[in-house]
Order: sequence, then structure tokens, then C-alpha cells
Amino acid sequence: LIGGNDEPTNGRLEGDEKTQLLETCEHRRTCRRQVRERSGEADHHEGMSSDDELTPTEVTEFQKSKDNVLEDSRKIFEDVHADFCDIRKILLKFQEWKEKFPDSYCDAYISFCLPKLLNPLIRVQLINWNPLEQNFMELEEMPWFRAIEEFSGAKNISEPKRDDDPDQEVLPRVIEKTVLPKITVFVKNVWDPLSTSQTKNLTQLCSNIFEKQVLSKSECSRAKEDLVNMVVLRMKKSVEEDVFIPLYPKRTVEDKSSLSSKFQDRRFWSAFKLLSNVLLWDGIVREDTVRDLGLSKLLNRYLLLNLLNTPPGPDNTEKCNKVVACLPERWFQELKSGSTLPELLNLCQHLLQCARTLHKNNHSNETKEVLLLLVKVKALHIVEDFIEEHKLEHLKSMIR
Repeated sequence: LIGGNDEPTNGRLEGDEKTQLLETCEHRRTCRRQVRERSGEADHHEGMSSDDELTPTEVTEFQKSKDNVLEDSRKIFEDVHADFCDIRKILLKFQEWKEKFPDSYCDAYISFCLPKLLNPLIRVQLINWNPLEQNFMELEEMPWFRAIEEFSGAKNISEPKRDDDPDQEVLPRVIEKTVLPKITVFVKNVWDPLSTSQTKNLTQLCSNIFEKQVLSKSECSRAKEDLVNMVVLRMKKSVEEDVFIPLYPKRTVEDKSSLSSKFQDRRFWSAFKLLSNVLLWDGIVREDTVRDLGLSKLLNRYLLLNLLNTPPGPDNTEKCNKVVACLPERWFQELKSGSTLPELLNLCQHLLQCARTLHKNNHSNETKEVLLLLVKVKALHIVEDFIEEHKLEHLKSMIR
């Protein structure tokens, strides 16, 4: 963009191919922009959506392949009697055994055997289940889930009796042995950490499983650990491979209509989207891991460089506002010393510098807005010193 050298080199796109690719990307952006305008979606920046949509031909081919798999799956139990492929009927037989011969039922360790026995039957029902899609079916709504829930009587048994009945572990073990491994495969092969809709669906599902559906108490859940580790691995890979924010000379990006400025902004908002998606995992993935990926690697290594290269003003303030808004409030609840998180010190210094420049230029409202961001991240000492240095006693109320 700066050198203007369009000569093709080894490993790079030829001129015509490059032009066609750029035209395709711009056409997609225009289509998405028109859709947003029709829907009234205003809070959006170029770079917060993907350029990787499938072409109509690819969509058709995928749907055809998917339909073929589903058609084949319907034939799996064609030659099996209903008593041996219907989960509800199978569990009824075990229920009869339990009621008539409780000692023999207990000696056979049925509660340990049922998850393995039901595994292939549940997997067939999950073939068309995609937890990354919008409006995917919740586990609680599935026939197999309800059947196992009724079998174990989870909703009707009091707490003391629940601890004594080994069948209470059937549903948690089924989730561990069958559902979590399937979700892990989706995370490994399908999930795009840059997709906000996919990430929201995935985090809500994991929260529901880990919090509401208590996993087996009798053993450490290896499946849960594998799932969380795969989530972290995919996010690390996305941070390393999907984030790129070019640094141009200031004179190049001061013109907001220039190609360099537009490209740099698109890359910033794409990286910001990844940051907000990473922070959605707070409470599911260990906090120190989320803070390392989101703050140490994404914010300090990439986003902050762009902020430092953007002069103080509405554009810079909006970017800082967005970053602060996506930080989990829980991280700041126990910070009582007036100091912020160690990973946010560089951001706070940038905000302080912005506040000084804005105050020097007599932009009082903008100065207050930046100081409020410092208050939100609990950098109270910095705000107090700034107010005292510039004799802004009327702003002291914002600290309280």
C-alpha cells in the first residue's frame, strides 16, 4: 500500500487474482453492511464480521453431504426390535429389574454399565446436533435426556436419598462419556474463536453443563478437563494466527479515508472481537489463563499498539471504551487498594496520557469520559493524582 509495488513475486497472488479477491471481499462487506442497515444494527465496525462465508456452491454441497449422512443414520436400527433401540423402553426394563430384584440389580453395578450401553444410541440422536448453530436444541429438550432423567428420578428424590442411589450418577456419566467428547470434537474441528455467535452458544452450553448438570461426584471429570484444554488450545492458536494489526507511519493513517487507515481499523476491530470472545470464557476457563490470553497477549501485544498510534479523540476514546466494557466486572470487585490489575497498567498509562492531552486542549467532557474509564478498572490512585494535579475538585465525586 505504501510502496505501490504491484509486481508479482513468488508465493504472492498475481495482479488479477489479487484484484478479484479484493472485489469479492468488498462485495461481501457491502452485502453485510446493507443487512445491518436494514436491521437497524448501529453498533458495528468494519472488521467485526468475517470474510470467510461459504459460497452458495459450497453451502449446497455441504447440505447434500449432510442429508446423505442423516439418511444413512436412519437405517442404523432398521433390523433392531424397538425394545432394544428405544432408550425409554430399555430403561423401563432396568427399572423393572431394580424394583423386583434390588439386590441383584445393585450387585451388577448397573449404574456404571448404563452409560456405556446407552452411548451408541445417544450418539445416533446427536448426529444432527450442532451446538455452534443458532437456536440449537438444548440437551434438556432431547428425548434421551428426559428418559434418563425420569429413570433416575432426579427431580423427585430428596437430597439424602439421592446420595444413596447410584442411579443418580447415570445422567452425569452419560454427559461425561458421550456429550462432552462430542463438544470437544466441535471445538477442535469446527469452532471459530473469532465467531461471536458460536462462542456465545458454546459458553452458554458449557456453563449449563458444568453448573446446572453437576458432573459425576465420584471421579475427576477427565472429559471436562479435555474440553477446557481444547478450548484454550484453539484460542491460543487463534491469537497466534488470526490477529494482525499493521503499524503505519502516523501521516499514513491520519487520513481516515485512506486504504491504510481503513485496513488498520478493520484489523483492530477484528482483534477486539477475539478479545471479547476470549473474555466470554471467564468463569469456565481458569481466570489466570483468560487474563493471560486476553490481556497479556491480545490487549498488550496487539490492541494497545494501535491505541498508542491513534491520537487522543473520539476514535481513540471509543476504542478504549469498548475494551473496558468487555472486561468482566468480577475481576475488579476485590481490588480495594486503588490499583488496577497488573495486566492493565499499560492501558491505564495510555488513558492517563489521553486525559492530559484532552485537558490541555480544553476538552473537559472528553477528559471526564477517559477518567471514568480509569475508575471502572479501579485505577483510583491515578485518577486522584490527576484531579489533584489539575485542581479538578468538582470531579472527586466520580471516585466515590
